[in-house]
Amino acid sequence: MADELDPTPHSHHQPAIPVANGPAQEAEGPSRYRIEGMHCTGCATDLQKALLQLPQVREATVSFTTGLAVIQGEAGSLPILDAIKRQGFDGEHLPPGIDLAETRSRMELAQSRTVGMWRRRAMIGLGIWIPLEVMHWTLGAHGESWVPWVMLLGASIVLGFAGGGFYASAWTAARRGGTNMDTLIAIGATTAFVWSLVVFVAQRVLVNPEAWMPLPLYFAESAALLGIISLGHFLEAKASAHAGTAVRELLELQPDVAERLDSNDLITEVRSRDLEVGDRLQVRPGGRIPVDAFIVEGRSELDESLVTGEPIPVDRSPGDPVVAGTLNGTGRLVLEAIVDGRNTTVVRIAELVQQAQSSQAPIQRLADRVSSIFVPAVLSIAVATLLCWGLLMGDWSTGVVSTVTVLIISCPCALGLATPMAVMVGAGEASRRGILVKDAASLEASGRLSRVIFDKTGTLTLGRPRVVAIEIVNDAFDEASVLRTVAAAEAGSEHPIGRAIAMAAEQRGIIPPRATEFAAIPGEGVTATVEGRAVRVGRDPDASCRIEIDGELVARLLIDDEPRPDAARAIARLRSMGLEVGMLTGDRQASAERIAEKLGLQPHEITSEATPESKLKAIEAAGPNTAMVGDGINDAAALARADLGIAMAGGTGTAIEAANVVVPPDRVEAVPDAIHLARRTLTTIRQNLFLAFVYNSVAIPAAAFGLLGTSGPLIAAGAMACSDISVIGNAVRLKNSLSRERRRRDAGKSN
Repeated sequence: MADELDPTPHSHHQPAIPVANGPAQEAEGPSRYRIEGMHCTGCATDLQKALLQLPQVREATVSFTTGLAVIQGEAGSLPILDAIKRQGFDGEHLPPGIDLAETRSRMELAQSRTVGMWRRRAMIGLGIWIPLEVMHWTLGAHGESWVPWVMLLGASIVLGFAGGGFYASAWTAARRGGTNMDTLIAIGATTAFVWSLVVFVAQRVLVNPEAWMPLPLYFAESAALLGIISLGHFLEAKASAHAGTAVRELLELQPDVAERLDSNDLITEVRSRDLEVGDRLQVRPGGRIPVDAFIVEGRSELDESLVTGEPIPVDRSPGDPVVAGTLNGTGRLVLEAIVDGRNTTVVRIAELVQQAQSSQAPIQRLADRVSSIFVPAVLSIAVATLLCWGLLMGDWSTGVVSTVTVLIISCPCALGLATPMAVMVGAGEASRRGILVKDAASLEASGRLSRVIFDKTGTLTLGRPRVVAIEIVNDAFDEASVLRTVAAAEAGSEHPIGRAIAMAAEQRGIIPPRATEFAAIPGEGVTATVEGRAVRVGRDPDASCRIEIDGELVARLLIDDEPRPDAARAIARLRSMGLEVGMLTGDRQASAERIAEKLGLQPHEITSEATPESKLKAIEAAGPNTAMVGDGINDAAALARADLGIAMAGGTGTAIEAANVVVPPDRVEAVPDAIHLARRTLTTIRQNLFLAFVYNSVAIPAAAFGLLGTSGPLIAAGAMACSDISVIGNAVRLKNSLSRERRRRDAGKSN
């Protein structure tokens, strides 16, 4: 029989859990560390390099946007925590799994601390700078001798309080023999202050200060630099928290408290995390399911959009499984837990989303390579600017201003944020649609696809074959007698063809007799004795199977599958996106063409009678930027080999583990959805990188040649803050756009 029909049919009554079942693996997999004290993406890059130098660390990723370090290897937590501390940061080893309440509070606390820190620095910097600037242009313009003293005092306060964090970060990098983005800010603000202090002292101490009197003081500007940059980081932190809410929103889906029933049906409130396998619990109407379970009593409609991405509630009754985080409708339910409260679907989805948001896309390597040499290069340009203006042009004042402007305007924060912010938004929005992207590289690969090749059974079709035609060869038999005999022979078979024949007999009200001497021949069919006659159901070159009784061919059966309702729409949408589409199947050509015609596929786009080995070869021959979509064990090799493997969540665990992206069960349209999301994300990444590169490439020469004038440092501080905000704002724009798109889609389906 065709191996393509082997997967077990998926019941549309049962939502499949879209990640591997069972408790999270504690002994295997990456270890995670919460990092606090990072000021910019340069901090994350430097820490990542330090961790990769540790023995037995195979892979390390540090994300500034999520504050997480994810490490693969056999190094213990103590060496890793020591390395984090040596880099000047605080680290905490996170246990396997996610504690819902603790993780939510930790995330909110970390975001609150970051936002609060930058708010304080911005308030101090701007709160002192604005009065100083007003004083400079009013009282200072009238020659009040005490004004410079006030400006010196005010700038000193700003450098000490608002600039303390920048200096600490720069000093930590210097102790390691390196630099970071805060190095540029610290040197720039200090240069402006020290130069002003030199001029200030010279004007009051020298016997003949006339040469120094016309030189301006930049005390106010040094305060403005730190105040405006702190304001930019404050807005950046607020926007980052807004863009990265996906994990927190997922964790909020699982209630903190559950109502557990004892043997006497008495209710005890317990924390969801403390639920164990086998616990019975009650869920009231309007409540959320606290743990993966199956229904013992009650009927209700459940909103399962967490798993399926579909907004329309579905009916659930005793015996049906339910997933943590889904919303109960109008009925009271009694459930029995099938996992403990720490390893629910919500937790595992949140872990995957967090992993994807913390991972690095290949396109980010370009930004990382540029950032690694950027600060030393800018320092060299700054020194050259100072010497050229001072030694060659004899204008040290303009040289200092231009140097400070170069240092400030060159800070590559935007470059470091360009990719991770967009990835965070893309992975988070995918999770809200029931699509799990396992890492940033998969997100990028999805956006670069040229073709998508589908497995047929269980992917494009329902995986529930049915008898569509009976061809009688021997006039001594009719359809009813053939079905009666062959249904008896297949009664002991678990093969999908056997189930299809049994279903056809049942639908016609035929009760088959008892068969004896049943035998299944792998790849060939079955034999049995029915009412004393030898019956054989086997392969046939012209149909799904042939029926032989006492060695004589009596009939052929045509057994076919049904396309999923949205499969044709999904294929049409992929074509409209400019993608090539193909189909692999173990079925015979005639059967494959019948399904293909319903789906809108052409004969040349079909590969029939495919084995797992030939599927793998077909993917290898398809060329670069090819995605494979499948659900069965026989698809696992092809899924792993494709540039992007996409698994249907209702399929086998092997297929899901081999895939890079997991889409909801029974929804083929999630495949073009995932690719659309990835393309939008990749476009945003490119826009962000363009903004960051163009900004620096234009701004640095303008600053070095003094084109920004005496207000250059102030303009630079504002421009650098605007650069960061533009990149973050572009990511937030993507998030809002995708959210509106999702709401419109859900509203259309609900109507």
